[in-house]
Amino acid sequence: MPIVSAALFKHPTTTRCFRSTSIVGVGLLRTFTYRHTYKINQVSFSNSIPSSYYCCATLSTTMEEVKPAFDTDEAAVLVNRLRKTFNSGKTKSYEWRISQLESISKMVDEKEKQIIKALHEDLSKPELEAYLSEILMVKSSCTLALKELKQWMMPKKAETSLATYPSSAEIVSEPLGVVLVISTWNYPFSLSLEPVIGAIAAGNAVVLKPSEIAPATSSLLSRLLGEYMDQSAIIVVEGAVAETSALLEQKWDKIFFTGGARVGRIVMAAAAKNLTPVTLELGGKCPAIVDSNVNLQIASRRIVAGKWVCNNGQACIGVDYIITTKEFAPKLIEALVSVVEEIFGKDPMESKERSRIINSFHFLRLVNLLDEDKVSNKIVYGGQRDGSQLQIAPTILLDVPEDSLIMQEEIFGPLLPIMTVERLEDGFAMINRKPKPLAAYLFSDDEHIKREFVQNVYAGGMAINDTILQVTVTSLPFGGVGESGMGSYHGKFSFDAFSHKKAVLYRSFAGDSPTRYPPYTPGKQKQIKALLSGNIFKIILALLGWFKD
Repeated sequence: MPIVSAALFKHPTTTRCFRSTSIVGVGLLRTFTYRHTYKINQVSFSNSIPSSYYCCATLSTTMEEVKPAFDTDEAAVLVNRLRKTFNSGKTKSYEWRISQLESISKMVDEKEKQIIKALHEDLSKPELEAYLSEILMVKSSCTLALKELKQWMMPKKAETSLATYPSSAEIVSEPLGVVLVISTWNYPFSLSLEPVIGAIAAGNAVVLKPSEIAPATSSLLSRLLGEYMDQSAIIVVEGAVAETSALLEQKWDKIFFTGGARVGRIVMAAAAKNLTPVTLELGGKCPAIVDSNVNLQIASRRIVAGKWVCNNGQACIGVDYIITTKEFAPKLIEALVSVVEEIFGKDPMESKERSRIINSFHFLRLVNLLDEDKVSNKIVYGGQRDGSQLQIAPTILLDVPEDSLIMQEEIFGPLLPIMTVERLEDGFAMINRKPKPLAAYLFSDDEHIKREFVQNVYAGGMAINDTILQVTVTSLPFGGVGESGMGSYHGKFSFDAFSHKKAVLYRSFAGDSPTRYPPYTPGKQKQIKALLSGNIFKIILALLGWFKD
């Protein structure tokens, strides 16, 4: 389990510690927290945050731990109850699936203001951003599933061969069973419900574990799903590491996790004990290569939208860094600054159009990235920060060292390094030197560069001449590769992620050939080889019984 950190308790501008019911478990950016109650008498803080832990606070006295309300035994009871529901066949019916999807759609419509309020409490999300990125995404997913579910559920015909003639075959989508969805904090509403929609559409019983780092949304999800959904098959479990650990001790038919790679490894290790399949939606350093032949104003707007408008940089598919040529970099920086000030004003710190950093732990982590000795003198725009408001200004850095923390770790905040190369194609190698990202972006009008980028850059997904929008195309799978995850979802891919594709072959009692059964005489062997040869002339001869012993 992750190491305990006390950074969450330290107010950014004071040395005072707060009593809290949660302590951050160190991991990557979307990690678990303990829900236990602790008494902390003294905490000492270091001036720097090591890259492997992000915090080196030490607890100088013992901590009194209160047993969590939800433990392994209760988790086992919960899973057994859901398994009874699933085994009854209730969740497999088309009518049940439709009713639950309609309930989610109704819930979102009726509780829109409460959802927006919770998102503002957790992240200070502007109302329109909350609607577009959270509420509308869920509504769109529901609408699509309601429209297409009957088609998705229908068995798909499959071709058969002469070896099984006469026969027919089909692929039947069946639910996996009882599934666990562990969601994250940066889009705490949509990233919780989108996989749940897929799991319900596929006919599963579901446990949702929302992120405790977004407590207002977590609490709201627990209350609303308890009110609108079938509690015999769809349950929300709130909590932190202790509760998540209790859930991971159980045998599931699928685990769907959204978060960081460090915790993803913990989830995958727990799943391996029961050979449970997993979908891991992680993250990574998503690059954007910018050519000099672009429409600079439009490209800059789309980059700003994919960085600072998008949850203030706290997005797994947001632009993490830019690669461009040395010659073009000054023009690009000027254009980006112009768009930032056009959108957020001359003093972006005063803007109400930006979300805040989620908590003081992540604020201090970002400050540490910015204040590293070999990075702090690379700031060309921004850099202001306000710990009391958990805000850091949109910040652009130029040519930071590749071995700096900011270029080694997923930034997940409003800091944007720009790296320069002599030739644009050199940027491909820079990207491929790092773990495969969740998304990669290219801005260019050069068809050759586009082809080279698609063929030679490895990433979970791509967008050419835009950012972020690829996730809105439901006919495209959304998911990572390597360090950025495994498996995919969105649209029908969500249904498929929670379904088993069962192969079914149908035969009649007619057409039973003795050739199939021993003893395999020389004549039979010739017939079998002819049937399997693919040569139509030999097949006809075999069917006519030409080959004799």
